[in-house]
Amino acid sequence: MADINSKNLAAASSLTPRLTAAGRPAIVTVDAINEHGEVVPTRIPREHPLTLYLDKREIVTLMTLGAAPEALVLGYLRNQRLVSRLEDIAAVQVDWETDSAAVTTRSGNADVEQRLERRTITSGCGQGTMFGDLMESIDEIALPDDGRMDAATLATLLDNVRRQDSIYKEAGAVHGCALAAADGEILMFVEDVGRHNAVDAIAGQMWLKNMSGGDKIFYTTGRLTSEMVIKTAQMGIPFMVSRSGLTEMGHAIARKIGLTVIGRAKGKHYLLFTGQHRLKTDGVQGKA
Repeated sequence: MADINSKNLAAASSLTPRLTAAGRPAIVTVDAINEHGEVVPTRIPREHPLTLYLDKREIVTLMTLGAAPEALVLGYLRNQRLVSRLEDIAAVQVDWETDSAAVTTRSGNADVEQRLERRTITSGCGQGTMFGDLMESIDEIALPDDGRMDAATLATLLDNVRRQDSIYKEAGAVHGCALAAADGEILMFVEDVGRHNAVDAIAGQMWLKNMSGGDKIFYTTGRLTSEMVIKTAQMGIPFMVSRSGLTEMGHAIARKIGLTVIGRAKGKHYLLFTGQHRLKTDGVQGKA
């Protein structure tokens, strides 16, 4: 299993942008008072504002743990379709003295103003801006249809997530996302103050590694909103698993694009919402 960290990003191949390695410690200890009036040193997640600039144009301020800011920025740009190719990015420079991330492209980004005009404020925690043309791009998404997952693999994935060392176990107050192989092995695990930040960081790491999603499984601790469904599909991942539930719009989009969505998954229990043809079970078959 490999967690994302900024040092790994800085050592990426020569085809990738120039990157800082500005990851920050994710946890800090503070004093709290318990029900007996006792002072209890308590570990809590850190939280930092990070304002993203694209070719000197302010785009958004993300609230983040700051553990992998370069991956977060790259994944955000990818998932929001603000930059279409990794090689178009010359550099990502994170500066915590100014709480900023400056992204420089090789040839400028002429249509960024138009894209910024067409955005929807979503329910995302940590950040919640989805640009309007994301919804229009749904018909362009074609997920691979030959992959299958059985109940044993799902159980393996959930057990691996349960045993994963995490900030949540120490300090709570964060969401986690994982990218897993077809056998349920966790390849990447990211936590942040918002589930959207965590999925963006995974998307950024996949982009840097030129990693395809067709044989992967995406897991999140958070609810499956329309934006989370679209981001998973944009990464080309046909399986999406969450310990939480699914919104109506998320359900409708998942059915439209053929994404296999499994929610309320914990222990041996789960609900299969869409894409039933990819999950091999011994149970009663119905439409999903």
